[in-house]
Amino acid sequence: MLNPGRQRGVSLVEVMIGVTLAGILIAMGIPAFQTGMQNRQIRGTADAIQNGLVLARTEALRRNRIVKFTLGPAGGTWVVGCESVDTTIVDGQEACPETIQSRAGNDTTGGVAVQVLQMDAGGGDPTEVPGELWLNAMGRTKSGTLPADKMMVFQVTHPSAGACARDGGQLRCLNVVMTAMGQVRMCDPATSAPDPRACPW
Repeated sequence: MLNPGRQRGVSLVEVMIGVTLAGILIAMGIPAFQTGMQNRQIRGTADAIQNGLVLARTEALRRNRIVKFTLGPAGGTWVVGCESVDTTIVDGQEACPETIQSRAGNDTTGGVAVQVLQMDAGGGDPTEVPGELWLNAMGRTKSGTLPADKMMVFQVTHPSAGACARDGGQLRCLNVVMTAMGQVRMCDPATSAPDPRACPW
């Protein structure tokens, strides 16, 4: 007869089986977790660039001045400021300071790379250019900085983590596109029309 007051514990074999199963599940989940984290880094950098371009356009319209967007050495860093500095105080602030707003780098975009290209509206051969844009008082790119039939493309990738989905990899690389008319949008080069996320070429 069994003693009703006696408690049965977990055997060593059962513990080892549980630990082994947990280890297998964790090992299977780590690559997906890493890919998800790298995709978030790409998205964060692309969002930062898009926000900086939109801010530059908004400030050019608001101040009725030429405003410059400059991409920093680290992908998600940028500076928005006036081309011609005007320190006259208007409504409690400088009319057009050298730096209107900037975004400092952080360690959440480690490994993310940004390549800046100028290309035809229909695609064509891209040309690598510096990450600088000047926007006039109408919110369009300043004459001579981006031809009317061109667009500037900020390609955000994560080379140290692998290939983009468009090249057969798992990373969701993104592009931020600005036209000469001042329109800004983010697109996914791995998708195609009629998907609204598709790039315009």
